[in-house]
Amino acid sequence: MLLECRNLAYRYPGGPYVFRGVSLSVASGEAVGLIGPSGCGKTTLGRILAGYAAAAEGTVLLDGKPIPPKGYHPVQMVFQHPQKAVNPRWRLRRTLAESRMPEAAELRRLGIDEAWLDRWPHELSAGELQRICIARALGPRTRFLIADEMTAMLDAITQARIWHAVLAIAKERAIGMLVITHDRALAEAVCDRVVTWDRLSIG
Repeated sequence: MLLECRNLAYRYPGGPYVFRGVSLSVASGEAVGLIGPSGCGKTTLGRILAGYAAAAEGTVLLDGKPIPPKGYHPVQMVFQHPQKAVNPRWRLRRTLAESRMPEAAELRRLGIDEAWLDRWPHELSAGELQRICIARALGPRTRFLIADEMTAMLDAITQARIWHAVLAIAKERAIGMLVITHDRALAEAVCDRVVTWDRLSIG
């Protein structure tokens, strides 16, 4: 399976283009790192791929076909700040149910204590809540994962543990990953290949 975008462009209504001419592909089971300066449009690209935003130009294709606008999106995204990605009025069990609850063994691999599921988001630390967001994104119907500075707010030990688990699950399930980061060392450590934003966008 192949996720690809062709000649994507994005602009705010009535404003200039944020980027133009962006083309990129990620294959099943492949981890691709994307490095670029702040404000260049990396997160916006991820949002377009995951169906959160619409491109002004270009196409997003899954195995050569447009992704259906309805139903569970096969491309899921994990954002940098988990507190902004969950409903504060839902207990975490309901949050996970959005994508169908992952297997208990998978939750354990991600370091999730099942007791957390009956808590509210504010009762967890940032690292614990991010693990919940990752588990939700890795639902059984997910085919591609966009990791946008997914562990940037965490300490080095927690980062390493989370990446170890996520990469193992992605390889086992042939989930393709786009890893958006400022950290070249991280990208080179966890990804099969790394691309830089200046090679994607014509401005």
